[in-house]
Amino acid sequence: MAPISDNYRSRTNKDSAIISRREPVVYSNLEAIANEPTKSIVHGFARDGYALIEDLFSEEEVSSWDTEIQSLAATEDIKKRDESFLEPGSNNVRSIFRVHMLSDLVDRLVRDPRLLDLARTILGSDVYVHQSRANLKPGFRGKEFYWHSDFETWHVEDGMPAMRAISCSVLLTDNDDTNGPLMLMPGSQKYFISCVGETPDNHYKESLKKQEYGVPDDDSLRFLAKQCGIKTIKAKAGSVVFFDCNTMHGSNSNISPFDRRNLFFVYNSVENSLEEPKYGLSPRPEYVATRESFKALRALKAAA
Repeated sequence: MAPISDNYRSRTNKDSAIISRREPVVYSNLEAIANEPTKSIVHGFARDGYALIEDLFSEEEVSSWDTEIQSLAATEDIKKRDESFLEPGSNNVRSIFRVHMLSDLVDRLVRDPRLLDLARTILGSDVYVHQSRANLKPGFRGKEFYWHSDFETWHVEDGMPAMRAISCSVLLTDNDDTNGPLMLMPGSQKYFISCVGETPDNHYKESLKKQEYGVPDDDSLRFLAKQCGIKTIKAKAGSVVFFDCNTMHGSNSNISPFDRRNLFFVYNSVENSLEEPKYGLSPRPEYVATRESFKALRALKAAA
Protein backbone atom coordinates (compact mmCIF):
# COMPACT_ATOMS: atom_id res chain seq x y z
CA MET A 1 0.00 0.00 0.00
CA ALA A 2 1.05 3.59 -0.53
CA PRO A 3 2.17 5.49 2.56
CA ILE A 4 -0.41 7.65 4.32
CA SER A 5 1.62 10.76 3.40
CA ASP A 6 1.01 10.16 -0.31
CA ASN A 7 -1.07 13.07 -1.60
CA TYR A 8 -2.21 11.09 -4.63
CA ARG A 9 -3.14 7.60 -3.52
CA SER A 10 -4.49 5.49 -6.37
CA ARG A 11 -5.16 1.85 -7.22
CA THR A 12 -5.34 0.95 -3.52
CA ASN A 13 -8.95 -0.11 -3.01
CA LYS A 14 -12.31 -0.62 -4.69
CA ASP A 15 -13.37 3.03 -4.56
CA SER A 16 -12.33 5.93 -6.76
CA ALA A 17 -11.84 9.47 -5.48
CA ILE A 18 -11.46 13.00 -6.81
CA ILE A 19 -8.58 14.80 -5.07
CA SER A 20 -7.74 18.49 -5.38
CA ARG A 21 -4.37 19.26 -6.87
CA ARG A 22 -1.72 20.32 -4.31
CA GLU A 23 0.89 21.89 -6.62
CA PRO A 24 0.79 24.90 -8.92
CA VAL A 25 0.24 24.38 -12.64
CA VAL A 26 2.84 26.99 -13.56
CA TYR A 27 5.93 27.21 -11.35
CA SER A 28 7.34 30.49 -12.68
CA ASN A 29 6.12 33.93 -11.67
CA LEU A 30 3.61 34.74 -14.40
CA GLU A 31 3.94 38.50 -14.00
CA ALA A 32 7.73 38.32 -14.31
CA ILE A 33 7.57 36.89 -17.85
CA ALA A 34 8.77 39.72 -20.06
CA ASN A 35 7.84 38.34 -23.47
CA GLU A 36 4.16 39.15 -24.04
CA PRO A 37 3.35 36.27 -26.44
CA THR A 38 4.97 33.80 -24.01
CA LYS A 39 3.10 35.36 -21.08
CA SER A 40 -0.21 34.92 -22.92
CA ILE A 41 0.56 31.26 -23.69
CA VAL A 42 1.56 30.53 -20.11
CA HIS A 43 -1.51 32.30 -18.68
CA GLY A 44 -3.72 30.13 -20.88
CA PHE A 45 -1.80 27.03 -19.83
CA ALA A 46 -2.31 27.86 -16.14
CA ARG A 47 -6.05 28.23 -16.72
CA ASP A 48 -6.73 25.36 -19.12
CA GLY A 49 -3.92 22.88 -18.50
CA TYR A 50 -2.81 23.02 -22.13
CA ALA A 51 -1.63 25.37 -24.85
CA LEU A 52 -1.86 24.97 -28.61
CA ILE A 53 0.83 26.81 -30.58
CA GLU A 54 -0.05 26.66 -34.25
CA ASP A 55 2.49 26.55 -37.09
CA LEU A 56 5.50 26.59 -34.78
CA PHE A 57 7.62 24.58 -37.22
CA SER A 58 8.07 24.90 -40.98
CA GLU A 59 6.89 22.40 -43.58
CA GLU A 60 10.50 21.47 -44.33
CA GLU A 61 11.26 20.72 -40.69
CA VAL A 62 8.12 18.65 -40.24
CA SER A 63 8.74 16.73 -43.45
CA SER A 64 12.21 15.69 -42.27
CA TRP A 65 10.92 14.40 -38.92
CA ASP A 66 7.92 12.66 -40.46
CA THR A 67 10.09 10.91 -43.04
CA GLU A 68 12.41 9.79 -40.25
CA ILE A 69 9.56 8.35 -38.14
CA GLN A 70 7.98 6.52 -41.07
CA SER A 71 11.36 5.05 -41.94
CA LEU A 72 11.91 3.85 -38.37
CA ALA A 73 8.43 2.35 -38.16
CA ALA A 74 8.95 0.44 -41.43
CA THR A 75 12.25 -1.08 -40.29
CA GLU A 76 11.94 -4.69 -39.16
CA ASP A 77 14.81 -4.33 -36.70
CA ILE A 78 13.01 -1.42 -35.05
CA LYS A 79 9.76 -3.40 -34.84
CA LYS A 80 11.62 -6.12 -32.96
CA ARG A 81 13.09 -3.76 -30.38
CA ASP A 82 11.61 -3.52 -26.90
CA GLU A 83 11.01 0.19 -27.52
CA SER A 84 8.41 -0.59 -30.21
CA PHE A 85 4.81 -1.42 -29.40
CA LEU A 86 2.48 -2.78 -32.07
CA GLU A 87 -1.23 -2.21 -32.46
CA PRO A 88 -3.25 -5.03 -30.85
CA GLY A 89 -3.88 -7.75 -33.42
CA SER A 90 -1.64 -6.30 -36.15
CA ASN A 91 1.95 -5.73 -37.23
CA ASN A 92 1.48 -1.95 -37.36
CA VAL A 93 3.66 0.10 -35.05
CA ARG A 94 1.62 1.96 -32.43
CA SER A 95 4.47 3.70 -30.61
CA ILE A 96 8.26 3.84 -30.65
CA PHE A 97 9.66 4.80 -27.25
CA ARG A 98 12.93 6.55 -26.43
CA VAL A 99 12.81 7.83 -29.98
CA HIS A 100 15.18 10.71 -29.18
CA MET A 101 17.84 8.07 -28.46
CA LEU A 102 17.16 6.25 -31.74
CA SER A 103 17.24 9.30 -34.01
CA ASP A 104 19.70 12.21 -34.10
CA LEU A 105 17.05 14.35 -35.78
CA VAL A 106 14.62 13.80 -32.93
CA ASP A 107 17.36 14.29 -30.35
CA ARG A 108 17.95 17.75 -31.80
CA LEU A 109 14.24 18.51 -31.77
CA VAL A 110 13.83 17.65 -28.10
CA ARG A 111 16.52 20.29 -27.35
CA ASP A 112 15.07 22.92 -29.67
CA PRO A 113 14.67 26.20 -27.71
CA ARG A 114 11.21 26.70 -29.21
CA LEU A 115 10.12 23.72 -27.08
CA LEU A 116 12.64 23.70 -24.28
CA ASP A 117 12.32 27.36 -23.27
CA LEU A 118 8.57 27.11 -22.78
CA ALA A 119 8.88 23.86 -20.82
CA ARG A 120 11.42 25.50 -18.50
CA THR A 121 9.20 28.55 -18.05
CA ILE A 122 6.14 26.51 -17.10
CA LEU A 123 8.05 24.17 -14.78
CA GLY A 124 10.24 26.89 -13.28
CA SER A 125 13.46 24.91 -13.51
CA ASP A 126 15.79 23.00 -15.77
CA VAL A 127 14.23 19.86 -17.24
CA TYR A 128 15.17 16.43 -18.52
CA VAL A 129 13.34 13.95 -20.78
CA HIS A 130 11.24 11.59 -18.67
CA GLN A 131 9.88 9.87 -21.77
CA SER A 132 9.85 10.29 -25.54
CA ARG A 133 7.99 8.42 -28.23
CA ALA A 134 6.63 8.57 -31.73
CA ASN A 135 2.89 7.87 -31.87
CA LEU A 136 1.52 6.47 -35.11
CA LYS A 137 -2.18 6.14 -35.74
CA PRO A 138 -2.49 4.80 -39.28
CA GLY A 139 -5.58 5.40 -41.36
CA PHE A 140 -8.34 2.76 -41.08
CA ARG A 141 -6.59 0.82 -38.27
CA GLY A 142 -5.21 3.21 -35.65
CA LYS A 143 -6.66 2.33 -32.25
CA GLU A 144 -7.83 4.74 -29.59
CA PHE A 145 -6.01 5.97 -26.49
CA TYR A 146 -8.60 5.87 -23.68
CA TRP A 147 -9.12 8.75 -21.23
CA HIS A 148 -6.32 9.04 -18.69
CA SER A 149 -4.09 11.36 -16.70
CA ASP A 150 -0.44 10.66 -17.41
CA PHE A 151 0.55 11.69 -13.90
CA GLU A 152 -1.55 8.92 -12.33
CA THR A 153 0.54 6.33 -14.15
CA TRP A 154 3.84 8.14 -13.69
CA HIS A 155 3.15 8.57 -9.97
CA VAL A 156 2.09 4.98 -9.33
CA GLU A 157 4.27 3.02 -11.75
CA ASP A 158 7.32 5.31 -11.98
CA GLY A 159 7.39 7.05 -8.60
CA MET A 160 7.12 10.61 -9.94
CA PRO A 161 6.62 12.62 -6.73
CA ALA A 162 4.70 15.71 -7.84
CA MET A 163 2.79 17.28 -10.70
CA ARG A 164 5.78 19.08 -12.17
CA ALA A 165 6.03 17.57 -15.64
CA ILE A 166 4.71 18.70 -19.01
CA SER A 167 3.88 16.80 -22.19
CA CYS A 168 4.67 18.17 -25.62
CA SER A 169 3.09 16.80 -28.79
CA VAL A 170 4.59 17.88 -32.12
CA LEU A 171 2.07 17.27 -34.92
CA LEU A 172 3.66 15.60 -37.94
CA THR A 173 0.38 15.34 -39.85
CA ASP A 174 -2.72 17.50 -39.95
CA ASN A 175 -5.15 16.74 -37.12
CA ASP A 176 -8.84 17.16 -37.81
CA ASP A 177 -12.20 15.77 -36.68
CA THR A 178 -11.79 12.57 -38.69
CA ASN A 179 -8.41 11.03 -37.85
CA GLY A 180 -8.54 10.51 -34.09
CA PRO A 181 -7.14 13.83 -32.82
CA LEU A 182 -6.15 14.54 -29.24
CA MET A 183 -9.04 15.43 -26.92
CA LEU A 184 -8.49 17.31 -23.67
CA MET A 185 -10.66 18.40 -20.74
CA PRO A 186 -9.66 22.06 -20.08
CA GLY A 187 -9.24 22.70 -16.37
CA SER A 188 -9.09 19.01 -15.45
CA GLN A 189 -5.48 19.48 -14.32
CA LYS A 190 -6.96 20.77 -11.04
CA TYR A 191 -8.37 17.35 -10.13
CA PHE A 192 -6.54 14.09 -9.51
CA ILE A 193 -8.66 11.01 -10.19
CA SER A 194 -7.76 8.12 -7.91
CA CYS A 195 -8.37 4.92 -9.87
CA VAL A 196 -9.54 1.48 -8.74
CA GLY A 197 -7.74 -1.84 -8.99
CA GLU A 198 -4.32 -3.18 -8.03
CA THR A 199 -1.60 -2.94 -10.66
CA PRO A 200 -0.08 -6.17 -12.00
CA ASP A 201 3.70 -6.16 -12.19
CA ASN A 202 5.05 -5.40 -15.67
CA HIS A 203 1.71 -3.75 -16.43
CA TYR A 204 3.37 -1.53 -19.06
CA LYS A 205 3.63 -4.46 -21.49
CA GLU A 206 -0.15 -4.38 -21.95
CA SER A 207 -1.03 -0.83 -20.89
CA LEU A 208 1.02 0.76 -23.68
CA LYS A 209 -1.14 -1.19 -26.14
CA LYS A 210 -4.43 -0.99 -24.25
CA GLN A 211 -4.67 0.41 -20.73
CA GLU A 212 -6.84 -1.38 -18.13
CA TYR A 213 -5.45 -0.08 -14.82
CA GLY A 214 -5.08 3.61 -14.08
CA VAL A 215 -8.22 4.26 -16.11
CA PRO A 216 -10.73 6.68 -14.51
CA ASP A 217 -14.19 5.39 -13.65
CA ASP A 218 -17.22 6.54 -15.61
CA ASP A 219 -18.64 8.75 -12.84
CA SER A 220 -15.38 10.66 -12.43
CA LEU A 221 -15.14 11.19 -16.18
CA ARG A 222 -18.73 12.45 -16.28
CA PHE A 223 -17.92 14.89 -13.46
CA LEU A 224 -14.84 16.22 -15.26
CA ALA A 225 -16.63 16.47 -18.60
CA LYS A 226 -19.49 18.46 -17.02
CA GLN A 227 -17.09 20.71 -15.14
CA CYS A 228 -14.55 21.21 -17.90
CA GLY A 229 -16.02 20.23 -21.25
CA ILE A 230 -14.01 18.50 -23.97
CA LYS A 231 -11.72 20.28 -26.42
CA THR A 232 -10.71 18.58 -29.66
CA ILE A 233 -7.29 19.69 -30.90
CA LYS A 234 -7.53 20.45 -34.60
CA ALA A 235 -4.40 21.93 -36.15
CA LYS A 236 -2.01 21.69 -39.05
CA ALA A 237 1.22 19.71 -39.12
CA GLY A 238 3.96 21.77 -37.48
CA SER A 239 1.74 22.86 -34.62
CA VAL A 240 2.57 21.89 -31.04
CA VAL A 241 0.39 21.05 -28.05
CA PHE A 242 1.78 21.41 -24.54
CA PHE A 243 -0.33 19.92 -21.77
CA ASP A 244 0.02 19.43 -18.06
CA CYS A 245 0.88 15.97 -16.73
CA ASN A 246 -2.49 15.78 -14.95
CA THR A 247 -4.74 17.04 -17.75
CA MET A 248 -7.31 14.38 -18.65
CA HIS A 249 -6.94 13.42 -22.30
CA GLY A 250 -7.51 10.67 -24.85
CA SER A 251 -8.24 10.12 -28.52
CA ASN A 252 -10.63 8.12 -30.67
CA SER A 253 -9.60 5.42 -33.11
CA ASN A 254 -8.74 6.47 -36.64
CA ILE A 255 -11.12 4.91 -39.17
CA SER A 256 -10.46 7.63 -41.73
CA PRO A 257 -8.05 7.02 -44.66
CA PHE A 258 -5.73 9.70 -43.25
CA ASP A 259 -2.78 8.86 -41.01
CA ARG A 260 -2.15 10.73 -37.78
CA ARG A 261 1.42 10.87 -36.48
CA ASN A 262 3.09 12.91 -33.78
CA LEU A 263 6.22 13.12 -31.68
CA PHE A 264 5.63 13.12 -27.95
CA PHE A 265 8.09 14.38 -25.34
CA VAL A 266 7.71 14.54 -21.57
CA TYR A 267 9.79 17.22 -19.89
CA ASN A 268 10.13 16.69 -16.13
CA SER A 269 11.67 19.14 -13.68
CA VAL A 270 15.13 18.16 -12.44
CA GLU A 271 13.68 18.92 -8.99
CA ASN A 272 11.01 16.21 -9.49
CA SER A 273 13.17 13.19 -10.32
CA LEU A 274 11.74 9.73 -9.84
CA GLU A 275 11.53 7.84 -6.57
CA GLU A 276 10.61 4.18 -6.14
CA PRO A 277 7.32 3.05 -7.74
CA LYS A 278 4.35 2.68 -5.41
CA TYR A 279 3.12 -0.55 -3.83
CA GLY A 280 6.35 -2.45 -4.36
CA LEU A 281 6.03 -2.43 -8.13
CA SER A 282 9.18 -3.00 -10.16
CA PRO A 283 10.48 0.08 -12.02
CA ARG A 284 9.40 0.26 -15.64
CA PRO A 285 12.20 -0.03 -18.23
CA GLU A 286 14.50 2.89 -18.96
CA TYR A 287 12.95 3.35 -22.40
CA VAL A 288 9.58 4.07 -20.75
CA ALA A 289 10.73 6.09 -17.72
CA THR A 290 14.19 7.66 -17.42
CA ARG A 291 16.12 6.75 -14.26
CA GLU A 292 19.74 6.47 -15.37
CA SER A 293 20.32 10.22 -15.56
CA PHE A 294 18.31 13.27 -14.57
CA LYS A 295 20.82 15.61 -16.20
CA ALA A 296 19.33 18.88 -17.42
CA LEU A 297 18.84 19.36 -21.14
CA ARG A 298 20.79 22.13 -22.80
CA ALA A 299 19.15 24.01 -25.65
CA LEU A 300 20.70 23.93 -29.09
CA LYS A 301 22.12 27.18 -30.29
CA ALA A 302 20.15 28.83 -33.06
CA ALA A 303 21.70 28.53 -36.51
CA ALA A 304 23.73 31.59 -37.52
